[in-house]
Amino acid sequence: MNTWTARTVTAATASAAALALAGCGGADATAGSTGGDGLTVVAGFYPLEWAAQRVGGDRVAVSSLTPQGAEAHDLELAPQDVAAVADADLLVYLDGFQPALDEAVQNEAADTAWDAGQAADLVPTAEEDAHEGETAEEHAHEDGAVDPHFWLDPVRLASVGDALADRLTEADPDGAATYEQNAAALRTDLEALDAEMQAGLAGCAVGTLVTGHDAFGYLGDRYGLEVVGISGLSPSAEPSPAAQAEIAELVRERGITTVYTETLVDPAVAETVASEAGVRTAVLDPIEGLTDESAGSDYLEVMRANLATLQEGQSCS
Repeated sequence: MNTWTARTVTAATASAAALALAGCGGADATAGSTGGDGLTVVAGFYPLEWAAQRVGGDRVAVSSLTPQGAEAHDLELAPQDVAAVADADLLVYLDGFQPALDEAVQNEAADTAWDAGQAADLVPTAEEDAHEGETAEEHAHEDGAVDPHFWLDPVRLASVGDALADRLTEADPDGAATYEQNAAALRTDLEALDAEMQAGLAGCAVGTLVTGHDAFGYLGDRYGLEVVGISGLSPSAEPSPAAQAEIAELVRERGITTVYTETLVDPAVAETVASEAGVRTAVLDPIEGLTDESAGSDYLEVMRANLATLQEGQSCS
C-alpha cells in the first residue's frame, strides 16, 4: 500500500472489569431479536452492520454494538452489550479493530463470531517512525499491524458480502438462496459504485490525498491516489509538531489544495496542518459510523458524497 506516513495502532487492551462496567456501548444491541425463527446478528460497527442487513434481508435482525455518533475504534462494552454478544446467533466483527470486542469474542462468542477480515484481504503495514511519547515496547507491538479499513474499497466490501452469505447459510441453511441472491445484489451495487469512482477519480490533477488519520489506504490503492495520514491507523495517535510541519511542507511542495478532516474525529490536527500550509479543509468520511450530519443515509450515499468531495479537493476533471 502506498502511504507516506507511519501508521500506528493503539495497543489498548480492554480488561474484563471494563466489560462488567456500564460504558458507552450500544444500549440497543439487544433490541434486534426477532422473537421468532430468524437469526439474531450483532455487528461490531456500521459497515459490518450495513453489509449484514443487505445480505441477511428479512431473515435476520441486525444491530450494532457501536452507538450512532461514537468512534468505532474506542468502543467500550456495557453489560447489556456483552449479553447481546453472548446471545447472538452470529457476531460479525473485525479482529483487532475494537479491542474490547475482541475480548468479548474470546469469552462469550468463540463459536458464533465471524471475522470479516478473513474475507477482506487485509494488507500489512510497515511502521516507519514511532509517534511522540510512544515507548519502544509500544512501537514494537505495532509492527506487523494491518490496515483494517477495507470497506473504503467497494470491491473488498463486496467480497466480504459474498463470504458473509456463506456464513449465514451455515447458521440458517433454509435461507441459502436468499443470502446468495442478496449478496449478488449487494455486489452489483458495489461494483456500480466502484465504476463511478474509477471514472470520477481517473483524471485528478492532485495525486496525493492528505487525511486526518490513515483510514484511506485501500481507497487510495484502488483509485490511484497516494495517501498521507497525519495520524496513524488510530485516530487518537498524536503526531509530533515536527511531523505536522513536515506534512505541511509536503502539502506546499506538491501543490495540494485540500487537507481532509473526518467525521467522528477531532479535526484540530488536520486543521493545524492545513493552516500551516495555507490550504483549505474538507470533510472526508471514513464511514466508521453514521451521524445526523453524515452526507447520506447509508454507505452508498456517503461514498458517493466522498467521491464528490474528492473530485473537488483533488482537482479531478
